[in-house]
Amino acid sequence: MSASQAGAPSAPASAAQTHAHVTCPFCGLRCDDLEIARSGQALSVTRNGCDKAKAGFERPLTAAQPRVGGKTVSLGEAIAEAVALIKKAKLPAYGGLATDVDGMRAIMSIADKSRGVVDHAFSEAQGRNIKVLQTSGYFMTTLTEARNRADLFIIASDVHRFHPRFFERIVCNEKSMFADDPPKRTVVFLGEGYDTSAATGTRIGDVVTINCPTHRIGEVVSALRTLKKGAPLPADTIAGVAKAQIEDLLARCHKAEYGVIVWVPPGLDFPNADLTVHQICEFVKDLNVTQRFAGLSLGGNEGASTAASVCAWQSGYPLRVSFETGAPHYDPELYAIPALIASKQTDCLVWLSSFTADLSPPATDIATVVLGSHDLKLAREPEVFIPVGTPGIDHRGQLVRCDSVVSLPLRDLGRDAGLARTVDVLAAIEAAL
Repeated sequence: MSASQAGAPSAPASAAQTHAHVTCPFCGLRCDDLEIARSGQALSVTRNGCDKAKAGFERPLTAAQPRVGGKTVSLGEAIAEAVALIKKAKLPAYGGLATDVDGMRAIMSIADKSRGVVDHAFSEAQGRNIKVLQTSGYFMTTLTEARNRADLFIIASDVHRFHPRFFERIVCNEKSMFADDPPKRTVVFLGEGYDTSAATGTRIGDVVTINCPTHRIGEVVSALRTLKKGAPLPADTIAGVAKAQIEDLLARCHKAEYGVIVWVPPGLDFPNADLTVHQICEFVKDLNVTQRFAGLSLGGNEGASTAASVCAWQSGYPLRVSFETGAPHYDPELYAIPALIASKQTDCLVWLSSFTADLSPPATDIATVVLGSHDLKLAREPEVFIPVGTPGIDHRGQLVRCDSVVSLPLRDLGRDAGLARTVDVLAAIEAAL
């Protein structure tokens, strides 16, 4: 069901109103328990918000009008210029892709019709998981399973920085669907420089920190796999971690009734990070021979999990798909928009960024069409700028959660900012192509 079909119209923007059970679109967790108060066009998070939610919902509404070449124009004129640039292009590239399900469906249709390329701004990070899924597969759990079943969490990224409420919502919750008095949980932080402050509360037992450089986590996990197979370690320390610490962690894994290893692909930002994900997933497989263990990959900020899911539904492939030949073709290296821009293979960039001010289009001198939030930061004035509403604030929509098992409904909070929906702008562009 599209956003325009869902529910009754909002209250006038002049009326004060409080919205309960609001889904937050600013993080892949899609927390759906927020309370948002609106007074006129100003919003405030009054309950259950994190720093990301407050920054997203409470940022001031700024005046924004469609522009062509820096000059204010009507929406129709901006759409006509965008259509002209796309028609003229030999290989249009559709990037950013920070939009909801309807917006992503629309951009896939336009890419098909215009024989362009689609690539999310976070595809490089998502690809660290996809490479492992394609080559060897993995055992993964969901947020709900982890919240209700896990008694051991191994945190292999700075989760709190990317998803501030993960510990509150998943790790530290006091209740379980399957026990009136659930056991305490062990939390192990594997890496360096993590914010560990959220691992507190009556549900938390042991909190263990194993310091090692983030780019060497894979070596520690490989050592765990070696010990699991009964082979000796080649040294007394691995990646700066003492053998005794590694042996202790393996013992905790064996003792766990349901263990989960958690990572955030954008947090593994170093060369060949997919090999670290591979080691984690293979270790999970090793443990599953005799017990229950799972991986849990977080992410999905800026609509990344939504874009990935819709691309798979529509084309049968992960992101970085080209329709240049008239049929979808997948290549994660060839169809990376940064590479296409650097090599001048694309001559028109269409950039979608409807959630925050920070997902800016890359600096480039090729023709650029931006459908962005009213306060989007721009390194240069694009050829066309069309301000669009934020799903979950200015209009209804749906977003896929980071574990890719459910989509959450987004509310129209009645701000009445006069901003067009991304899907409506894209529909007008497609109709004119």
